Amino acid sequence: MTMASATALQTRGDWLTMLRTIVAPVLRHGAAGTLKSAMPVEAPTGGEGRRHFTHLEACGRMLAGLAPWLELEGLTGEEAAWQHEARGQAQALIASITDPASPDHVDFGLGLQPLVDAAFLAQAILRAPTILWNDLPPAVRTHIVREMAATRWITPASNNWLLFAAMIETLFAALKLDFDPMRIDRAIRQFDTWYVGDGWYGDGPAFRFDYYNSFVIHPFLVDILRVLPREPEWQEFGARQTGRAQRHAVQLERMIAPDGTMPAIGRSLTYRCGNLHLLAQLALLGKLPSGVAAGQVRSAMSLAMTRTLAAPETFDDEGWLTVGYSGHQPGLAEDYISTGSLYLCTAAFLPLGLAPNDPFWEDVGASPTAVRLCEGQDVVRDRAIEG
Repeated sequence: MTMASATALQTRGDWLTMLRTIVAPVLRHGAAGTLKSAMPVEAPTGGEGRRHFTHLEACGRMLAGLAPWLELEGLTGEEAAWQHEARGQAQALIASITDPASPDHVDFGLGLQPLVDAAFLAQAILRAPTILWNDLPPAVRTHIVREMAATRWITPASNNWLLFAAMIETLFAALKLDFDPMRIDRAIRQFDTWYVGDGWYGDGPAFRFDYYNSFVIHPFLVDILRVLPREPEWQEFGARQTGRAQRHAVQLERMIAPDGTMPAIGRSLTYRCGNLHLLAQLALLGKLPSGVAAGQVRSAMSLAMTRTLAAPETFDDEGWLTVGYSGHQPGLAEDYISTGSLYLCTAAFLPLGLAPNDPFWEDVGASPTAVRLCEGQDVVRDRAIEG
């Protein structure tokens, strides 16, 4: 499949084809133990400063997006056959990166960055507990726990990194292992104080106008509180957080223009359609906002995914993602961006964890909000929320 000739993403089959194109080299080389030798490291500084981290980035982020589809039961035909293959590859990849004897072993305790992508891997396991945990051999599960625990020496910065530490502890709690509730409690309480209104959190004490509310903040809060509504204070916050997340999802859907473009604002634009993480997550969980139809969301997301993934030069000659938002645009990369970072775009594909007959795939009713507005249709006005 060449991106220059790719048609617009519209159907479940289109989404599957694109997802397979994105994840194929990571799964193939990860399962074979050749990820470090095969994956390029494109980065603003030439890649050396990110080489220790980029492979874990690719694996953790890719699996966080792929996990619900890996966990889905009842598929048939060609999709089921690929799922069977991908399950085996994902399990072999996890075994490889956590095995000290593997050429692809990643030291989760080396430097600060592994806290981030250990958390994405933890999120993947929480989203696919059967395939990515229960079905793994005991030795592999032991390796995972050891590597996850190796990140505990890292003191997270006072921003979205608090949620990475909290996600790892949430995994430990879900697995009935010893966990540190303080790392979870601090993240929850701190973000409640950083809420600035109308569905938006500050990423730290200062507000930044970017997509981190959808890249990380809302999705991590949703999953942490979904898995672990342990303390009364957490449950109280969770009730507020649901409304905030749904409000932010409304805004994301309205940001998608009729041509699939979204405002080019803030950090990490090279995550491409990863900025749809929250919208995809709420669709997966059946928690889309009232008045926002599943088919409307699928249509809007498809426009944005086509815009960011189907442009020429999105992939190199070996099928790896290149740095860019729509095509190859290396000038967009911050100093923390490298090839592995880019696989956060798979977060947009979370709804593939819904059955093929789910309304998300079968609803052919409402068009995206921006399309209806530009066609002159009457649309319910947008409203802010309180709290």
